[in-house]
Amino acid sequence: QVQLVESGGGLVQTGGSLRLSCAASARTFSSFTLAWFRQAPGKEREFAAAIGGSGVVSNYAGSVKGRFTISRDNAKNTVYLQMNSLKPEDTAVYYCAARAGSELGLSVRAYDYWGQGTQVTVSS
Repeated sequence: QVQLVESGGGLVQTGGSLRLSCAASARTFSSFTLAWFRQAPGKEREFAAAIGGSGVVSNYAGSVKGRFTISRDNAKNTVYLQMNSLKPEDTAVYYCAARAGSELGLSVRAYDYWGQGTQVTVSS
């Protein structure tokens, strides 16, 4: 069983930055692929970014590529999402997710463990 706890959300103006953190309880943290998803009001949960166990391989949704950076610190059992140049359309609840193995899944179904989410609001 893996427990995930997100933090770092908040209110920011357009063009601003935030860094989200997700602390995991997994004993073999480096064996898990980690990802960030987001869900805006009235919309389905969507993929934002994923990173492999070693931190070398990552993938991004087109809507965030070049603005968001996913990283991980395996010594701290933590994954991060640095969000720059934020836009109002980035407003959503952001969820951390984990799956065993090295495949960088892009779908909600690919992930077995989820955090409770953290709200990010970008004002115009």
